[in-house]
Amino acid sequence: MEVERIMQDLERKHPGESEYLQAVKEVLISIKDVYNQHPAFEKAKLIERLVEPERIVTFRVPWVDDKGEIHVNIGYRVQFNSAIGPYKGGLRFHSSVNLSILKFLGFEQIFKNALTTLPMGGAKGGSDFSIRGRSDAEVMRFCQAFMTELYRNIGPDEDVPAGDIGVGGREIGYLFGMYKKLTHRYEGVLTGKGIEWGGSILRPEATGFGALYFVNQMCQTHGIDLKGKTIAVSGFGNVAWGAVKKANQLGAKVITISGPDGYIYDPEGISGEKNEYMLELRASGNDICSPYAEKYPGSQFIAGKKPWEVKADIYLTCATQNELDGDDADMILANKPLCVAEVSNMGCTAEAVEKFIAAKQLFAPGKAVNAGGVATSGLEMTQNSIRLHWSAEEVDEKLHYIMHSIHEQCVKYGTMPDGYVDYVKGANIAGFMKVANAMMAQGIV
Repeated sequence: MEVERIMQDLERKHPGESEYLQAVKEVLISIKDVYNQHPAFEKAKLIERLVEPERIVTFRVPWVDDKGEIHVNIGYRVQFNSAIGPYKGGLRFHSSVNLSILKFLGFEQIFKNALTTLPMGGAKGGSDFSIRGRSDAEVMRFCQAFMTELYRNIGPDEDVPAGDIGVGGREIGYLFGMYKKLTHRYEGVLTGKGIEWGGSILRPEATGFGALYFVNQMCQTHGIDLKGKTIAVSGFGNVAWGAVKKANQLGAKVITISGPDGYIYDPEGISGEKNEYMLELRASGNDICSPYAEKYPGSQFIAGKKPWEVKADIYLTCATQNELDGDDADMILANKPLCVAEVSNMGCTAEAVEKFIAAKQLFAPGKAVNAGGVATSGLEMTQNSIRLHWSAEEVDEKLHYIMHSIHEQCVKYGTMPDGYVDYVKGANIAGFMKVANAMMAQGIV
């Protein structure tokens, strides 16, 4: 495999799609050696097929606001790879959404889903619609308009979307209601549903819970006890909330959360009522975290900054892509942390990841760390298929097992001759080999 040649071809075909190109390059560099050990892959042009989506659906979404004004947004569904199962991946409603971001997320989803041990392909979708400042009625009308187009291309055995940024339980409900009306079918076509109508217990917490299970396993493998350790977390949405909650249960102390406006530093620790208040902040729709400091006087709000400047034992990205850059990595490394992990998708820039690995820093990539969310979505699909509802204990046990299995795969493929575990390389190779073998078995399609 000639990584530079492949990247040059992709840059020519897809100019300006920086997030997508970044995600592809990271994977290609990681899998290059193992790929070159399989000449059949090269003959079948496997990489050239893998880096292009099987299908991209783009559509307009016209909707009417509460004042009667008409708006037109763009809707997308990137169905990237279905070699090991139906397409699976979230829907993101945010003003920043574009094709590059969705292709990067869909590409990452291929390997993340493969790591979960569940039969799910990779996909992603969404719209440049922002829920901020919109009423329930406006969100409902937008979701219904969005599903009016999307429903033709999804189904329980074809493509099963989930939630992502801007798409929570409310939005999934509106989307599912419209799908049911259009198709006359009650089936597990979306995950993240309400408990009363097909959802899985622990789904809102799953990404954060799974991340801490992975981080805890990683620390234990390297002789580190999570109890009493301080953790700097970014974000304050569902993912951060779940991560904070599980960190507290495992005996650690979370001292930061953040938003687009800045970050909160709470030396006493964010737990109990403070942890639950994060949900109120998110539900407000204002996308700011500063009210936390007003409510809890012992804390401090630092405007316009990121939490990576705070000294902590462990750093977890829980907000969005590329939120931790090379300069941030330098600050973190100066604090000699025990562990850094991407709980958000591609939370670190390529430069930051390179610095962590060059420093032999214990570091884990998003496709391994945050796979708990899609894993629990896969468990929801299973429950829908067999028409059964599992208890919290059953779901949590299965989630724990899946995250343990992902960690094992990363260690198997990522352990270097000097004993350092390159979790980025391990995750990429483990996910790639599963998908590659399935693609080879199914022919040139």
